[in-house]
Amino acid sequence: MSASTYTPALIIIDVQNDFVSGSLAVPGGADIIGNINSLIALPGFKVKVASKDFHPPKHVSFAETHQKDLFSTLTLYHPHDEERKHGIQQVLWPVHCVQGTEGADFAPGLETSSFDTVIVKGVDPGVESYSAFQDVWGRESTELPAILKEKGITDVYLAGLATDYCVKWTAIHALEEGYKAWVVKDAVKSIRDETEAVQDLEGRGIKFVDTENLKQVLQDFNQ
Repeated sequence: MSASTYTPALIIIDVQNDFVSGSLAVPGGADIIGNINSLIALPGFKVKVASKDFHPPKHVSFAETHQKDLFSTLTLYHPHDEERKHGIQQVLWPVHCVQGTEGADFAPGLETSSFDTVIVKGVDPGVESYSAFQDVWGRESTELPAILKEKGITDVYLAGLATDYCVKWTAIHALEEGYKAWVVKDAVKSIRDETEAVQDLEGRGIKFVDTENLKQVLQDFNQ
């Protein structure tokens, strides 16, 4: 591989207290922090980005906001969709990753000093955002697309939480943006069935790699 055909980026998704040990803890979430740190320490990535859910109180994704049962679903519309034409089925989550709370902080043990930038998402009280690229309606983008374009990125490697939501939609949007999307299989965990999440992503054209194989890829590239 030459530099003109391979310029990788690492994106660490939502390794935050509430997703590791808090109100919306992903099973096994703490167990992958070591593997994530080993990825962060690798040379060869053109840019290393982390994302955070960063919700205001009473966010539209919270069950409490609607006085509904946890993990029930509700059809929601974008605040500017006055004719209510484009509804989505929203899972209603426990209150999580609220701005200014410990739950929104990065989890203890995560090596954050090498991040080039931190993307925050879900900051609009009326708009859900799983992906580090854009909200669920695709109306507003984060700064991530511009960062990757400016760096000439070809391949995006994803780790973090959770495989079946924020990792999934970031990977899907990476593909849509024209990047090769890779999920580091031993550096992610799913809220629900991990095998089902992996099969879903593979069916969408997203590729998987493990930490040791990725280390070898980057080592070979850097020689």
